[in-house]
Amino acid sequence: MDYKKAYEQWLNSPALSEAEKAELTAIAGDEKEIESRFFSQLEFGTAGLRGTMGVGLYRMNIHVIRHATQAFANVILNEGPESVKKGVAICFDCRNNSDVFAKEAACIMAAAGIPVRLFESLRPTPELSFAIREYGCIAGINITASHNPKEYNGYKVYWSDGAQLPPNHADEVAKIMRESDVFDVKVADYDRAVADGLITIMGSETDEKFLKNVMEQVNDQAAVDAVADTFKMVYTPFHGTGHKLIPEALKRLGMKHVVCVPEQMVIDGNFPTVASPNPENPEGFYLAVDLANKEGADFILGSDPDADRVGLMVRTADGEFKVLTGNQTGVLLLDYLIGAKQRTGKMPKNPVALKTIVTTEMARKVAEVNGLKCFDTFTGFKFLAQKKDQLEGSGEGNVIMSYEESYGYMLGDYVRDKDAVTAAVAMTEMAAYYAGKGMTLYDALLALYEKYGNYGERTMNLVMPGLDGLKKMADLMANLRANPPKEIGGETVKTWKDYKDGSVVDAATGAKTTMELSGSNVLRYELADGASVIVRPSGTEPKVKVYILAQGSSQADCADKVARYSAWAEGLKG
Repeated sequence: MDYKKAYEQWLNSPALSEAEKAELTAIAGDEKEIESRFFSQLEFGTAGLRGTMGVGLYRMNIHVIRHATQAFANVILNEGPESVKKGVAICFDCRNNSDVFAKEAACIMAAAGIPVRLFESLRPTPELSFAIREYGCIAGINITASHNPKEYNGYKVYWSDGAQLPPNHADEVAKIMRESDVFDVKVADYDRAVADGLITIMGSETDEKFLKNVMEQVNDQAAVDAVADTFKMVYTPFHGTGHKLIPEALKRLGMKHVVCVPEQMVIDGNFPTVASPNPENPEGFYLAVDLANKEGADFILGSDPDADRVGLMVRTADGEFKVLTGNQTGVLLLDYLIGAKQRTGKMPKNPVALKTIVTTEMARKVAEVNGLKCFDTFTGFKFLAQKKDQLEGSGEGNVIMSYEESYGYMLGDYVRDKDAVTAAVAMTEMAAYYAGKGMTLYDALLALYEKYGNYGERTMNLVMPGLDGLKKMADLMANLRANPPKEIGGETVKTWKDYKDGSVVDAATGAKTTMELSGSNVLRYELADGASVIVRPSGTEPKVKVYILAQGSSQADCADKVARYSAWAEGLKG
């Protein structure tokens, strides 16, 4: 694509407002900036679109939103009139322009004759997945960039099962976008579409239906009731969509002392109190920690801006607060759910746990020791949702929990995506249960290491920004395939696994076999000491992710292994 021609096309388009034209005129002499905005379209994948906001083809703005929605509408129209009648649900988060982008998407769908159910105001991502299933929609759209910095926004797309768009439909949307003019769209008048019934507004009635399902996931109400008078916790939504439903769900659980961080209960797409609104980052919890110390709480829970992920901080024996990783939280929750369901007679037949290939192997140990099967999928909840549907549809198993290491958890049958609302209820129930035993969740974690063995993990992000970032990422993966490592951090590599073609190679003999999973650009190295090192390019950000999964004789031994393998990973940046 000739970025200069694209720049001129946009600059001269009648579709642009005066403010948008002024933004482009202001960069007229900046060749590099023009190139960065117009060298290509934002790539549409199974996760939709994500990028920084601004005017340009490679930015998030109303024109790119309209273009993507027009393509998505065409895919839905191709499904036939019965599918079209089912309509789409549209949701948005707290980010700057999210409400504007959601309304634009609704107007494109309405112009195509596709009915829309639009949330009246910001809502958690899992509630969109729920609404698609509850109302029998053919598809859904969510305007969110999850936990990304404030400059970003995104466009996530879902299909009728409530999970993110299948690859064949995503590929078709991408193909239509590549082959059509960005400004060749048909936009309905919003007020007229509402008056004509093409756009229906969703509100508290959908919240109530969603919350009813959430509360049905409670396993041991007695454990909560036993400590409700004394148990204190702190909650923060990081300025986002969890601000309403999560405190309400915890209240319905019976929690009497949920203290919310007042500064972060304010809805604000600039995220003024945090550098990054990401529950994976401990520094974002500083206000919550101050409040917990003041209130005498041992348990802190935070949800990211679109309330699909949740992070925990717990007090340790020395009185300090410690962040639990997504791996640790998931293992704690899986072990707790197994015990709670067994105690209360709520365990289904053929119980199953699901995790992704980059999630700790401790989860498999917890599942198998307790008589559950554990299956792996590729990273992303669309794959976990697919596996759940496949296992339950065939009668092979009933999934009690699905999770991935990046703070995402899925419970119940009413959503097919990460769900911080339900997870918040389950984790609070778990914390209350252990509080009744005189234990914090950190105490509980140490007890799990005693029971199941010691594990340690680390996720590393090798950031590769700029126009040459994609090439660096591709070169790195190509070099690793051409020259697979024989040792990592002084430990012999036993097996090379390539999830692209499903190949498994014995590093010592070269003998080759195949595995069940294939079709994803991921490399895995299994070491002689039982550790695994996994390398994959991110699908939404300019970085290569390296996952280190270690086992050891103690937590110190695990930490030493993680440090050694991390040093090898650092060297991949070149």
